[in-house]
Amino acid sequence: MKKLRCIAIDDEPLALEVLQRFAAKVPGITLEAVFQNPVKASQFLQEEKVDLIFLDIQMPDLTGMQFLETLSEKPLVIFTTAYSQYAVDSYNLDAVDYLLKPIVFDRFVKAVNKAQEVWQAKNAQRDIPGRGESLVNGEEYLFIKSDTRFFKVNYGDILFIEGMRDYIAVHTPKQRILTLMSMTKMLERLPSADFMRVHKSYIIGIHHINLIQNNRVIIAGKEIPISNSYKEAFLKFVENR
Repeated sequence: MKKLRCIAIDDEPLALEVLQRFAAKVPGITLEAVFQNPVKASQFLQEEKVDLIFLDIQMPDLTGMQFLETLSEKPLVIFTTAYSQYAVDSYNLDAVDYLLKPIVFDRFVKAVNKAQEVWQAKNAQRDIPGRGESLVNGEEYLFIKSDTRFFKVNYGDILFIEGMRDYIAVHTPKQRILTLMSMTKMLERLPSADFMRVHKSYIIGIHHINLIQNNRVIIAGKEIPISNSYKEAFLKFVENR
């Protein structure tokens, strides 16, 4: 199993000491550097590639969430904070996990194990034959867990996927399936030639687009917004089709 290259960012020196001590005991990660200043961490990331960031949320000048938004390439993130009210926000930012201070070792290990699983799943997608090719015309499908049930859904039946705070909703012509999953994880399970993220809350099935107009995509009568952060890539994709 690959050792994840990590950094930690926290304005509290004692919190960084705890993370360093815990990281030294876990064979699956290497803590490359620690930072009290997120700006210096940003400079480090311009020159070095890491797999995982332990990131404090409440910091002066720049919060952890604001810092994450500044990164063009986002590593996996485990948020660390003394405030439990940020849990939902961290999930919406596709964080791997959320550690509440004071951090205990067994909870730290659990978060690291989860990060390794996510990293392996993300990189395994790159090695799947046909990844990036259209799978809609084949017999390809995925299983989507909703509560205690697993729904078999053909890729070609997915109209769009909608982020709904703690859940996402997978819309097909016949039903809407709610599942506890991040948008990023769902996108990794979809053939990239047939699906595209156009907004932090929407992934669309390219083959189901009826109309594109005024920063909106119309699919099955539903108006879906195209956000500025995804607009350029989406329009470039459309022009090349």
